[in-house]
Amino acid sequence: MTTMNKITTKPTTRTMRAALIAAATMAMLGLGAAPARAATAAPVLELGKHGLTLRDSKGQALDEFGVRAKRWDRRVLADGTTVALLQDADSGALRLLEVREGKLRERAHWSGPAYDVEAVCLYLEPRQQSLQAFLIGSDGLTEQWLLSGAKAKASTEGQVLRQLATVPDAKGCAVRDDEGRLYVAEADVGLWSFNTDPERAGRALVAPGLAPQDTALWLEARVSRPLPVIPVAVPSAQTEPVRGGGDAADDPAIWIDAAQPSRSRILGTDKKRGLGVYDLQGRETQFLPVGRVNNVDVRQRLRYDGRDWDLAVATQRDRRTVVLFGIGAKGRLSTLTELPTGLDEVYGICSARHPGGGLDVFVNDKDGRLIQMRVSRERGAWRSTTVATLKLATQPEGCVADEAGKQFFVGEEKRGLWRVALDADGKLGDATLILPVGEVLHADVEGIAVHRGPRGAWLVVSSQGNDSYVVLDAEAPYAVKGRFRVGLNIDKGIDAASETDGLDVTSVSLGGAYGEGLLVVQDGHKRWPTGRQNFKLVPWREVVRVIDSPAR
Repeated sequence: MTTMNKITTKPTTRTMRAALIAAATMAMLGLGAAPARAATAAPVLELGKHGLTLRDSKGQALDEFGVRAKRWDRRVLADGTTVALLQDADSGALRLLEVREGKLRERAHWSGPAYDVEAVCLYLEPRQQSLQAFLIGSDGLTEQWLLSGAKAKASTEGQVLRQLATVPDAKGCAVRDDEGRLYVAEADVGLWSFNTDPERAGRALVAPGLAPQDTALWLEARVSRPLPVIPVAVPSAQTEPVRGGGDAADDPAIWIDAAQPSRSRILGTDKKRGLGVYDLQGRETQFLPVGRVNNVDVRQRLRYDGRDWDLAVATQRDRRTVVLFGIGAKGRLSTLTELPTGLDEVYGICSARHPGGGLDVFVNDKDGRLIQMRVSRERGAWRSTTVATLKLATQPEGCVADEAGKQFFVGEEKRGLWRVALDADGKLGDATLILPVGEVLHADVEGIAVHRGPRGAWLVVSSQGNDSYVVLDAEAPYAVKGRFRVGLNIDKGIDAASETDGLDVTSVSLGGAYGEGLLVVQDGHKRWPTGRQNFKLVPWREVVRVIDSPAR
């Protein structure tokens, strides 16, 4: 059902319909009191001079909640409960009421924002059924609040999810839950549309010149194209913010503690300052100030000097090198050396264990070049030799080597996902475009990782342009299995992920929530609370859940 602020789509006679729309328009624009009906059986609420009145189907008053208010909205929750949000005109407080057993009861209240509120709009987020509110300010400042959710704790209710600029002198607002759009009327300009997802920007003037009094009619008559619903996987943890400000976090990699998997580590690049190391609770355990390292990868149990090594590699953009790290038994990193690449702008990186047991490093340049470096160790010194090259037409970045499948995947940011054969010696061979940018995969194509488990080999690709992830078979014909987004974890106070750059995945059981493996993604926007970027941890079973039961 499409739900709109103070607007009902229930069929009625022409006279009743005109009266209802007129009243709804007045209510939406704050010009008077009007009944609010969400469904046939829903209670009738009316805001008057003395407060909010609950009426029965015959118009008889059942209860009244005394409060002086001009701004309000209502929604019917998934369990059938009708709630209403009002702003107290005297104190500015936000008061969330509910209808229970024929009575109006206050469910919660919070101190309102510091600015003057011109309009209040509720939003029932359809995927996780969280109740949110948009508080439109007179100067165009708007706040999006999280009011409640199925698993919300008291500490997370009534928190600001984000601030956004809407329009000055707003004359009303409405939210279409099914579209995920907030509509705000601006006098003498028209009707603006905004994305309700805190992670996603999007502003458009959808009805230029539309008079505020015609807004309700416009929304009522609008027939929107059904939008595809992308299901949401819920993160279980997030890392501490990176140290650099702005666009700093970029790419993660997972190191497995073979002796105690629950003590495994996440390596995350801060492309302004260095490399961070985190435990599975997201706490930083180490930071290496190695400068502008862009991407990172890990390979374990590599054979050099007759013993096993765990090594990490990262691209150092200032010196156009690959930084080689050794990883100790407890996940402690140390810098071993830097390997020159000969490239002009080193960018993305991934690695593989070649058939001889040593390390291969794949490094790409913004000009489309990709080189394969074979790492050796001679008389205690680390060296590398270029053994293969590949050239794409435009800029690549994310890549992953799938040794078990004798193949290599690389993303060309604006064009799509390539599969490259690996020969018997593990060297790059022929390339084939297996998933072009289009309706499913949106540019930029960023992080790529392979999960090999009981269900087979799955490839996860970051579709940065629409804040989602595409999952496809990692074996021919590389069929798309589905896609998902990483959403809010209201219970733990974790914001969603958007504009993901790098990601990594493991199929190793790390215990607890990660018994079937772990997906780690970079978050391009830290929204709740607003802050420096970080990385989100998603149980692999969450990915399986949303792929097996996609939203319709």
